[in-house]
Amino acid sequence: MNPLYVDSARQATRAAYSLDVDMLSDILTYAKPLGHREEPATLNLGFGFVYYGLVRALRPEHVVVIGSGYGFSVVCLALGLKDNDRGALTFVDPSYSLLRDGPAKTVGGVNFWRDPGQVQAHFARFGVDGLVTHHRLTSEEFFARYADFGLPEIDLAFIDGNHSYSHVQHDVIAVLRHSHRSTYLLLHDTNIYIREFFRHAGVKRWLKRKASRHKAAFEYVDLPFASGVALVRVLEPKVWKELS
Repeated sequence: MNPLYVDSARQATRAAYSLDVDMLSDILTYAKPLGHREEPATLNLGFGFVYYGLVRALRPEHVVVIGSGYGFSVVCLALGLKDNDRGALTFVDPSYSLLRDGPAKTVGGVNFWRDPGQVQAHFARFGVDGLVTHHRLTSEEFFARYADFGLPEIDLAFIDGNHSYSHVQHDVIAVLRHSHRSTYLLLHDTNIYIREFFRHAGVKRWLKRKASRHKAAFEYVDLPFASGVALVRVLEPKVWKELS
């Protein structure tokens, strides 16, 4: 093989791979993962590598993220889009605060997404500000206006908003209504058993009650590490009519 061709290929590979040491450090420092099996001491993004790798493998055109404390999932997914050189990410978070809005609306909200300039600067730090569009809305408000925004079908969704069973149910159904066969869903916080026990969360319960009982509509695998995350493949998006 021509050595010049090999060298050129290596340079192209480096140019299309964002996760160098500096980027890993910045993600762990500024995007502040919470419950993604991260290990900052070894620059290990934990599930963040799964999010990035999934985008690189699936090559989605439209990714939707519902909820994020400091943008860890958004950044990891958006960097995959950037390195694919295709696709866009829609981020939905009303910027609730536990202290200001109370536990009925949010448990992990930190009011990080209130200022549009700060939001843009935050994502610019990682070079993905041109790929991410933030809507400071609840998921209910966002999906009620989905057609007005002129957004395409969803290829990959990350659901990490209000964790009550009813809200998880709403967010999954809303995503399915704008999905297609082989849309993929990531459901974060499947492994927070104490909150599930006290009905402060319902992600695991949704998987058991809905996804497990509609085997013709879903395939899923749950990774029960740290706060846990499940990867769900949609086989029949019209199942939302039966889930309500």
